[in-house]
Amino acid sequence: METKASTRVGQGIPATEKRTVALQRPKNEELRSRSREGRYGHRDATMILVCYRHVLRVGELCGLRWDQFDFEQGLVHVHRLKNGRPSVHPIRGMEIRALRRLKREQVPASPYVFTTERRGPMSTAGFRKLLARVGEAAGMPFPIHPHMLRHSGGYKLANDGVDTRALQHWFGHKNIQNTVRYTELAADRFKSF
Repeated sequence: METKASTRVGQGIPATEKRTVALQRPKNEELRSRSREGRYGHRDATMILVCYRHVLRVGELCGLRWDQFDFEQGLVHVHRLKNGRPSVHPIRGMEIRALRRLKREQVPASPYVFTTERRGPMSTAGFRKLLARVGEAAGMPFPIHPHMLRHSGGYKLANDGVDTRALQHWFGHKNIQNTVRYTELAADRFKSF
């Protein structure tokens, strides 16, 4: 904003100029390093991987704690919500490496596996928003939500020929009717007839 001081009339003193310069705030991309996958790309990718592989509900995923993992044996103890049956799932090489890296990089250490910038556990709403952004970035023609990972994991296992009873225990379902939906749509269910 510029202002001019008035000239003193009849005194021949030239007008003085007073200028104030507005400070320009740097743009966000100059302040923060943000790659295409975000500042926490490894954490986000690991969350999606674990949610899909273990057909977790969003609350089960966000509530995961390090003491549920046994890296030596390659196991994760899954505590189910909605009165589901707890189970023990194997974890494989890629998943173990991703989780170990996440644990190494978690400073300060937290009892929760997936934490936020403020070092608290990731909230279910935060993961929903994260997954919606990932879906948009991937160009998905419909909105993505966390339960889709659970369903897609179930359909994948059913299409791979996993027994319905085994699938029921993997999901933690008490009633097999909740599991049957995944086997009804298997494209090659009559292949061996």
